[in-house]
Amino acid sequence: EVQLVESGGGSVQAGGSLRLSCTASGFSFDDSDMAWYRQAPGNECELVSTFNADGTTDYTDSVKGRLTISQDNAANTVYLQMHSLKPEDTAVYYCAADRGTFSKTRPRGCPRGFHYWGRGTQVTVSS
Repeated sequence: EVQLVESGGGSVQAGGSLRLSCTASGFSFDDSDMAWYRQAPGNECELVSTFNADGTTDYTDSVKGRLTISQDNAANTVYLQMHSLKPEDTAVYYCAADRGTFSKTRPRGCPRGFHYWGRGTQVTVSS
């Protein structure tokens, strides 16, 4: 059974930092592209960052320079280090894995693109 378990969310003041973790099991982690999405109430589900199997990374423009994605293959874990947080970063953050269009666990409102999804972790940034 595939599992993605996110942790590390919480409440911080603007300018603060958090590190999200996503621990995976049940699939070939080393060979899979990984991603973080986020969804705020009333907003579209947004792709925040990807860590591709070839080691390349991508970020949406609004987080460049503030968020860093990394991966520990030995621990089957992908991280999202977040600095200089802003109130507009407030959202539920979802981990996603293994590119593909079919998914049984994709959160409502999030786009097709990955097979496996976690249940999310809440990040709240107050001003």
